Amino acid sequence: MEAIIKTGGHQYRIKDGDVIKVQKLEGSVGDTVKFDQVLLIKDGESVKVGTPTVDGAVVEGKIVEQGREKKIIVFFYRNKTRNRKKNGHRQPFTKVKIERIVSEVKDNG
Repeated sequence: MEAIIKTGGHQYRIKDGDVIKVQKLEGSVGDTVKFDQVLLIKDGESVKVGTPTVDGAVVEGKIVEQGREKKIIVFFYRNKTRNRKKNGHRQPFTKVKIERIVSEVKDNG
């Protein structure tokens, strides 16, 4: 079973057992996380596409790690004016192990 979820302004294609790195979520290591913005679910041959989300679909995962990325250098430079600024940035992230994909899709027919 596969799904496409949306969290933190990004979309992720996932399967059961995947470990994904998403933007920082609240919680500590070992906590359970539920993603309710499921955009698509694929189960074998059947595909359910949401408008914009699939009703009743939830992806459950467990937080594996909370951390920060490697430092990137942000350098601002304007030529001929001695105008320079150098900053560093470390983006926080959360690693989540996908436990299961639940699709309780209700047919309207």
